[in-house]
Amino acid sequence: MTPTPKPPAVQPAELQWRDGVPESKHGGPYLLPTKGLESPLNAHINPNDLPTRFAEVSQAGSFVIAENRFGAGLNFLAAWQTWQMFGPSHAATLHFISAESSPLSPKDLENVLSSCPEFHDFSEHLLAHYPPLVTGTHRLVLADGRVRLTLFFGDLNTAWDELCFLADAWFLHGNVLATHQESGRDATVKQICQHSKPGTTLSITSIADNHRQVLEAAGFRLLPCSSAEDRPATFYSYFDSASDPNTEPATPIKPVTSIAVIGAGIAGCMLANNLAQRGYDVTLIDAAPEAGSAASGNLQGAMYVKLGVEFNHQTQLALSALTFSQHYYDSYGGQFWHPTGLLQLAWSDSERDRQRRFVERNQYPRELLQPVPKEEAETLTGARLETGGLWFPGSGWLEPAKLCKSLASNSCVHKAMGCSVSKLSTYDGKWHLSTTSANKPELTADQVVICAGHLSPQLIPSSSAFRFKAIRGQVTHLPEAFAASPRAVICGARYLNPAHNLQGQQLGVIGATFDLHSEEPETTTESHRENMLALSAMVPQMLQADLAEGDLPKQLAGRVGFRCTTHDYQPVAGQYSDAQGQEIEGLYLLTGLGSKGLTYAPLLAEFVADQITGQPAALPESLARRLATRRMHQPKVAVS
Repeated sequence: MTPTPKPPAVQPAELQWRDGVPESKHGGPYLLPTKGLESPLNAHINPNDLPTRFAEVSQAGSFVIAENRFGAGLNFLAAWQTWQMFGPSHAATLHFISAESSPLSPKDLENVLSSCPEFHDFSEHLLAHYPPLVTGTHRLVLADGRVRLTLFFGDLNTAWDELCFLADAWFLHGNVLATHQESGRDATVKQICQHSKPGTTLSITSIADNHRQVLEAAGFRLLPCSSAEDRPATFYSYFDSASDPNTEPATPIKPVTSIAVIGAGIAGCMLANNLAQRGYDVTLIDAAPEAGSAASGNLQGAMYVKLGVEFNHQTQLALSALTFSQHYYDSYGGQFWHPTGLLQLAWSDSERDRQRRFVERNQYPRELLQPVPKEEAETLTGARLETGGLWFPGSGWLEPAKLCKSLASNSCVHKAMGCSVSKLSTYDGKWHLSTTSANKPELTADQVVICAGHLSPQLIPSSSAFRFKAIRGQVTHLPEAFAASPRAVICGARYLNPAHNLQGQQLGVIGATFDLHSEEPETTTESHRENMLALSAMVPQMLQADLAEGDLPKQLAGRVGFRCTTHDYQPVAGQYSDAQGQEIEGLYLLTGLGSKGLTYAPLLAEFVADQITGQPAALPESLARRLATRRMHQPKVAVS
């Protein structure tokens, strides 16, 4: 018997082949016949009339499909293929929501999909983005954002409790209702109803008579299949949520025509680009003359997180951000993204002990991270080290300033640079942004997102005191001549990136100081010395002897940025709530990313874009709550 893995790993399916058909030992066949009655086309695509409905999706609109078992992803691939053939030519998004308690390993999935040549091109993309086998929610962005797959690895009922979406169509296998306990079946049907809109369609295979009665009692009505070719699917139309008194009706989504994003750092640029790809009118606003000029303007930045010893919600959020950002940056490989791998060095006694406990209590796939001894760490990084650490093969370093400029150059992103916002107010159903610009003294938008880093609290239209803080961070530009440059990122008390041709010379960036009580905007010798001494303590043989002792050359350069962080060191992302917990319509925050902005920004931009557009959320409820904006209000001190 296979032992239960430690978190966050999930147990993969045990695959066996019978007469050329792959089967799970516990879940039945994966490979349905590609022709005939049980093909995805006949079982789900045609009964839900998807070719016609896809063509009718509006500009910047979306269509949402949910299913109860991902298996080998054949239903998803069939839906994606149909979307490409019949979907609208304008910007719109197909969302596919699925869950799998025992996912296939990447190798097994590749073997199964090789038997489906009609999906070959789509299969290649799915395999390239297939998530590591760790529990929780995975968002895959495919086809340049026209297709988004939200894949939950874990229990089905947990998935429907955690995920936030409203489906336009359901693909169900009959066993979703096959339980001996009536309460369990009723709970599943209730969840389906809660995630459905009036008019949502549902196709289900292998349904028993008593299950049909349960669905009809919940508000679905049976429609006959159009032809014998559509069987064995049973087709229902969800027509009236009021027929189930325990189900709250879906809230209609207010149409959005314009969005203003304040702040052209890494978070703001990613969000603006994300929304523009979905077909929305976006204006990116910043006081600086160009994007990526403030804290996101460093020449290099390491892309990593520090995963907790305990696999709790904080660790799960960090892990989700890490896996999403690695795939996000892959498309920029050879430009601004350098996937060299990254070593989290066990550089001190306390860090060695932390990593030991981390390895004992957790199980991560090797493609995500693995502990390595000193000798292997030296081989991987090309550096002389004192110890080993945790190796992240999919991580590396980024040129954030260049990426910001590239994202902001999207032709659908309108830019208002050199434009400082002084006040936000709302009237006549619009947000009005007063600026200090003579050319654009006022801008208007339906929705506003504040992504202004440590300046964000100044822009929030509230008299509240907020629990944000600015932390000065100075990086040092280290010429290759002064140090033995590693091949991969090394991080611990500081990070050191491999030397690269930056500003006309071979430089590696050391970062960054953590100055809680300094507001000095210029680089200082003391901060350079602090970076050098910290690097020398971490990797003693990296620097020349005089540099290791803090004797700095006069030509040493660097840069200062101010990180925005929060009282609990967790980011803030989502619709703004006032001190009383009242959500303010059309106002969102995306800030407080601290020193891990390069890792968190892609996923949180995706999540906030989901909220703004009313599309399925990339994050489950348990993680979204950790990002809630209401927690940023300073509690009032009771006066005795």
